Amino acid sequence: MISEAQFNEELRLIIANGIREDIGEGDHSSLACIPATARGKAKLLVKDNGIIAGVGFAKMIFNYVDPGLVVETFIEDGTPVKYGDVVFHVSGSSQSILKAERLVLNSMQRMSAIATKTNSYVKLLDGTKTKVLDTRKTTPGFRAAEKWAVKIGGGENHRFALYDMIMLKDNHNDFAGGITAAIDKTKAYLAANNLDLKIIVEARNLSEVEEILAAGGVFRILLDNFDYEMTRQAVAIIGDRCQTESSGNINEKTIRAYAECGVDCISSGALTHSVYNMDLSLKAIDN
Repeated sequence: MISEAQFNEELRLIIANGIREDIGEGDHSSLACIPATARGKAKLLVKDNGIIAGVGFAKMIFNYVDPGLVVETFIEDGTPVKYGDVVFHVSGSSQSILKAERLVLNSMQRMSAIATKTNSYVKLLDGTKTKVLDTRKTTPGFRAAEKWAVKIGGGENHRFALYDMIMLKDNHNDFAGGITAAIDKTKAYLAANNLDLKIIVEARNLSEVEEILAAGGVFRILLDNFDYEMTRQAVAIIGDRCQTESSGNINEKTIRAYAECGVDCISSGALTHSVYNMDLSLKAIDN
């Protein structure tokens, strides 16, 4: 996985690009009618039910726009919220609050939706050993924030990108000349380049599971689009020789049954690519 420093840099880049995209040469709406010396206060109002996420990210945004802005937090990331809750107050330059408003709301609405969906999956697996993982099916340019939201919701991050873990999927294996060839070439590549990266290999059937195990050196086998019976058989075959991961169109109705097959992890792209934003508003209040 990437380091904390790398992750924080990704967040900084999201903020910098978000502000550049939204403000450009200036927030002319605010500049036209709000004096530079004006000071104000606003509240983050919840208009939905779910798990709040992005409070920490909002503080980063406010600080980037204006280090003089002060945030008073009432509800922390990962907390269940309901309609009418107030998450925080932000006070300081009125122009600065307005500059940060849209990026804060866009980010928190999406992050809260992801945390809420992730948390619902985690609860469905209560009592099993199975962990909920995200994927790389994220919004371009917003990945770090979305993966942060998954963790806030109680899930865990898969690899961050193509550079921090090896994942040999069906196309890699086919292009490389087969599973064994792909694994052997990968191990040689890692050794030649002095890289210490974990290897995950996708299996499409039980014979491919056997082939992956025979090749060795694999951290986890991805059981892609296996049915319940095939998954149970694969888990029995693999034993403790490596980790197991289920994926492929797994949803709220099926996730518990896959976990009960004994897999270590279940990955779901739906955590980040199929959510409806939580309804949040930033409203001015009297000082």
